[in-house]
This record gives sequence, C-alpha cells and structure tokens, in this order.
Amino acid sequence: MKQMNVSRSPTLESVIMVEKTIQKYTQECGKYQLWKKLPRKMMYQTYLVVLDYLEKSGKIIIDKEGVIIWIYDPEGIKKILSQGVKLR
Repeated sequence: MKQMNVSRSPTLESVIMVEKTIQKYTQECGKYQLWKKLPRKMMYQTYLVVLDYLEKSGKIIIDKEGVIIWIYDPEGIKKILSQGVKLR
C-alpha cells in the first residue's frame, strides 16, 4: 500500500461509511458516482485511500468499466463450508 499522507488517513468511521455505501450500491456505480452517494462529505483523496484499502483487503473489486462490486461475504463462506465443501 502506498505511504499515506496524514491529512488523507481515513478514520474507522469513514471506512465503515464507505463499506455500507458500497454494499448498498454494489454493481451500480463507478468511483466518482459512489463518492457522490456517500451520506457525509469526504475528501476525494481520502475516499480513494479507502477504496485502495478495501480492494487490497479483498472486500471489493473494480471491474474493467470502473464499477465497484462488493465481494466480501463471510456468512456465505461459512454456509458453504458447513455444507461440506472442501478447500485445497
């Protein structure tokens, strides 16, 4: 991950706000459109840091058209594993 400027470091509250917004609008918006849908204002550079973190942590993917997709589903994974699916 890139070295973050102190003025661009998101708070946990900001990360959670972005996560919830992505979950609500998954597969509907690109970066800029999603940023405009956030319930509170956030600097765009800070927002990009959050997106970078979420992508690197495996919670979102951004497709080739730039659409943001929420992929993190721990409950779904638990359900699949409880049905006897074996992992490598």
